[in-house]
Amino acid sequence: MRAVRYYLTEALISCWRSRRATLLSVFTIATAVFVLGAVLLLTFNVDRAAVAWRAAAEMSVYLRHAITADERATVERRLAANPLVGATEYVSRDEARRRFQQLFPELALASTDLPENPFPASFEVRLKAATATPEATSTFVRELEREPGVADVQYDRRWLDRLASVTAGVRWVGMGLALVLGVAAALTVANVVRLALHARRDEIEIMQLVGAPLSHVRGPFVCEGILHGGLGSLLALVALSAGFAAAGWQYGSAVAGILGGQTLQFLPWSLWLLLVAGGMAVGCVGGWVAARGVR
Repeated sequence: MRAVRYYLTEALISCWRSRRATLLSVFTIATAVFVLGAVLLLTFNVDRAAVAWRAAAEMSVYLRHAITADERATVERRLAANPLVGATEYVSRDEARRRFQQLFPELALASTDLPENPFPASFEVRLKAATATPEATSTFVRELEREPGVADVQYDRRWLDRLASVTAGVRWVGMGLALVLGVAAALTVANVVRLALHARRDEIEIMQLVGAPLSHVRGPFVCEGILHGGLGSLLALVALSAGFAAAGWQYGSAVAGILGGQTLQFLPWSLWLLLVAGGMAVGCVGGWVAARGVR
């Protein structure tokens, strides 16, 4: 415990002596952690929304304008007999136009002035999440598309799968960028600590002459790197929290509408701790690389 206290005290003194270089090091680590945190925050909320959307997966079966009563009855029977279907609702052409006018009141007059109702009738189908596997649902969609009275089938999972692919791509790109910034941050810490080591070379030589353990010589510099990493991580989390709060205040209601009533959530505490630990690890590596010069 006495050794840790010594390391921490010396590291704080060194940080204060070279505070400008320390600020540069802290800012570099903060940038890397901020980028990684922003990517995790984005993908965390997109994954939450995707889970909710998948649980409430719906299918829209659009009917042709010239569909006959027998063709419509056939489609209705096929929907009722399929084990994937939990519930169905028939939406007439007039009801479809009314819903459009409610959602887009600024276009309501234009849709009314048209000589013919352009909106197709449809069946809104809610699937059973437990049985609606991708393979079974794709087969069911193909069967419906072959029905004579069906014009088109829109299924949520198709764009959810595309969304999952885009989210995975964003996650990998973000982590790659964070890795590059992390390496740059570790090198910056190493250079800053090396400058502090050079400024104290006379003190280090005296410690070596009196037989001080190598750990007591290197320890303060490694601890200094860890302090840089911890401060940079905390700064990044503060900036990320402020940005999240500002975005929620500005766009919270619009996002809640897109997410079906869900609100955005900040990163859980486990990821907070992981980001702080990651920043401290980057600083520790930088401090250790610089301290290796002491022999």
